[in-house]
Amino acid sequence: MAPIIEAHNLVKRYRKVRALDGLDLVADEGRVVALLGPNGAGKTTFVRMLATLTRPDSGTLRVGGIDAIAEPERVRRLIGLAGQYAAVEPTMTGRENLEMVARLFGLSRRDAQAATKRVLHDFDLEEAADRAVKTYSGGMRRRVDLGASMVGAPRLLLLDEPTTGLDPRSRNELWEAIRALVDRGTDVLLTTQYLDEADHLATDIVIVDHGRVVASGTPAELKAKVGGDVVELHVRDDRELAGAGRALTLLGTEPPQLDAATRRVSVRVERGSENLRDALRALDATDIEVDDITLRRPTLDEVFLTLTGKESA
Repeated sequence: MAPIIEAHNLVKRYRKVRALDGLDLVADEGRVVALLGPNGAGKTTFVRMLATLTRPDSGTLRVGGIDAIAEPERVRRLIGLAGQYAAVEPTMTGRENLEMVARLFGLSRRDAQAATKRVLHDFDLEEAADRAVKTYSGGMRRRVDLGASMVGAPRLLLLDEPTTGLDPRSRNELWEAIRALVDRGTDVLLTTQYLDEADHLATDIVIVDHGRVVASGTPAELKAKVGGDVVELHVRDDRELAGAGRALTLLGTEPPQLDAATRRVSVRVERGSENLRDALRALDATDIEVDDITLRRPTLDEVFLTLTGKESA
């Protein structure tokens, strides 16, 4: 069985800028792939190539075993695309939006109505189906947008920062909708600026920087690649933040990170449980009071920072 995505040595230049600089990426069927990277790393350029909206200057790209450069029309029949903002007509109802897109996919009127009915059910939009989209919440609009990308039953769904601008509740609702699609067999590639989103949704993560893949693997594999554990604590008084950092300096493999806004000190260590005991002793010796202290694995934000040298966007 061919991988759903096969990209080899993709290059794309915009004048003097190389948006992609020899990118290699293979994604198997039945996976959710999250594409992460700093702003300008090449994520959106790659998604546009998968959607056949942009051609590479060199390299090869196959989607579902089909050459996306030589046969873009065939690839378009396999994919659905939802961009960063809801591309729906606000004066039309949810049902009308979906039926219009289904007809644009080439479905007959009857098949478009049947596909729309299915999508409205799948995305929990049946009660609001005949209301104008302008009356919908932000999360509902995004669900209509996601439904429009699915009304043609694509094999591969491309999501470019699907939860941008949504409140936490709407983000969770959209996550549930995406999980339901995956459970029914849709493959997903998403870009996101929220690393917790990638941690929740993705089976595989690919980190891109300067147009190249710098790391890939499951969330657990990437966290293990960074290595070590993290001792994290919150001091009771923010005036003791610097003192707590000094007390933990000798325990870590790198300088402690201080966050004044949350009164948090974190330091990466090699021997987790042993260093946790040492941290408690060091704090006791300084009489610094802490609200809590924990030992945890590195977060994806810390993995991202280590691998790219930049904060997540």
